[in-house]
Amino acid sequence: MDHNVGAAYLEEALRSLRGHKRLAEGAFVQLRDEDFFLQLDDEANSIAILIKHLAGNMRSRFLNFLASDGEKPDRNRDQEFILDPQPSRPELMRWWEAGWKYVFEAITPLQPEDLARVVTIRGEPHTVLQAIHRQVAHYAYHVGQIALLAKHIRGADWKSLSVPRGKSAEYNAKMAGKAADSSIQPVLGREKP
Repeated sequence: MDHNVGAAYLEEALRSLRGHKRLAEGAFVQLRDEDFFLQLDDEANSIAILIKHLAGNMRSRFLNFLASDGEKPDRNRDQEFILDPQPSRPELMRWWEAGWKYVFEAITPLQPEDLARVVTIRGEPHTVLQAIHRQVAHYAYHVGQIALLAKHIRGADWKSLSVPRGKSAEYNAKMAGKAADSSIQPVLGREKP
């Protein structure tokens, strides 16, 4: 793999993961403590369950990332969907932060040449690039669920986490002004000094 492409991929994966984390946290701050446990129906996941599941997945996939299978033998995935006893909001946030700590501590030190290494998840081989990409997509899926649930719960009190409705033209003009004021260049097209 081209070293520059590998470095750009790792940078983008970390940027995306930080963005997913920030998006969910933007939803969390809008919720009351009891909102974390609301379910749309008996089969639906609450935001608290999604946090518990993500934290369990992150620990399993990224603890000893390069040296052990991504499905740890001590993980009980089915228990991630049960909240008994009900945790407090601070406990949920501890799980959240601990999960992301595993992710960032595993990915941040990687070098482009590591992307072609092979790791396993449930015994199935993946390149490091595939394993990371799989989790970026998985976390985006669940963060989208968190944002949707939070928006549903807050209703008219919801504050948009992206471009608010009816504000696209204003946002586009603002971004066009920023682009004109800077020397933005795509990472892969950059010439060496």
